[in-house]
Amino acid sequence: MKTYDDDDAAVPLAGQDPEGSAQPEQPAPVRLPVAELHLHIEGTLEPELIFALAERNGITLPYAGLDELRALYEFSDLQSFLDLYYSNMAVLQTEQDFADMTRAYLARAALAGVRHAEIMMDPQAHLSRGVSLETCINGVASVLATSLEDFGVSTLLIAAFLRDQSEESALEVLEQLMAMDAPITGIGLDSAELGNAPAKFERLFARARDAGLRRIAHAGEEGPPSYISEALDVLGAERIDHGIRCMEDPVLVERLVAELVPLTVCPLSNVRLRAVETLADHPLPAMLAAGLNVSVNSDDPAYFGGYVDDNFEQLEAVLGLSEFDRVRLAANSIRSSFASEERKTELLAELGGAPG
Repeated sequence: MKTYDDDDAAVPLAGQDPEGSAQPEQPAPVRLPVAELHLHIEGTLEPELIFALAERNGITLPYAGLDELRALYEFSDLQSFLDLYYSNMAVLQTEQDFADMTRAYLARAALAGVRHAEIMMDPQAHLSRGVSLETCINGVASVLATSLEDFGVSTLLIAAFLRDQSEESALEVLEQLMAMDAPITGIGLDSAELGNAPAKFERLFARARDAGLRRIAHAGEEGPPSYISEALDVLGAERIDHGIRCMEDPVLVERLVAELVPLTVCPLSNVRLRAVETLADHPLPAMLAAGLNVSVNSDDPAYFGGYVDDNFEQLEAVLGLSEFDRVRLAANSIRSSFASEERKTELLAELGGAPG
């Protein structure tokens, strides 16, 4: 499968100059350099952009204004969030819409100190709305192609599959992505975890492995610790998204530590979706103390109250996160990424003195 690297040319959008639209130079990140490994691009749709895209596309939203939309961001669980998340995707209609969303995320991520981002998108969610794979993939990829030059952020694209849909649907979409030589580095598994065990997608992940794609899976957020083991053993997942419920199984924790399995933890998301009651109750300190390979990520920052820097700042304020652990978390994120070894070395050097 084709992946973008620093030398790839931008894919021009319809109606754009072939050279691509130049982006204003971004200020150098002032935060600790990190890799963001758990980020859903559709979850970066800020309310203001939702209304702007709706106006551009002639879509009437079911909200009177920004305040009414923001009032819906009090979620009782994962499903209550997903209902709003999928509803708001209706404003994404054209390649330009997907490009604008991606560009907005990268500009904000750069200010947060993100220097490498592995971005998930949900192609099935767009196909079900009548939006073609070419539209959503090309729109996002056109911006990722020059993300390092424009924003100082190297990027990779991951196609995430919806676990509340059938494996047959996922396999069909994966074959379509490969047939079009979509610039994806790997696949993921997301959406409603409860009742959708990882083993449901064994053939999908085997197909991805055979195609040389990297493999990640959400597990152990709402689902039990056994879902983490299943994602590793049945799916061959190389990285676990969330994984916080591993702390309920000491034997599993020992395994994860021994195998250095990356866990992409999203603290503000966990609180907003009621996976933990408050940030003060979050298991991150215990996970660090146990020696787990954890990183801090924003998940769906437009919905959960913050980007990576916001997550770090609140962890410091509420949990007293030390400077040593901040650097350790940043180093974990870089080492756990699918970036080239050269890029990892470069980013670790930016950290300086990163703990092993």
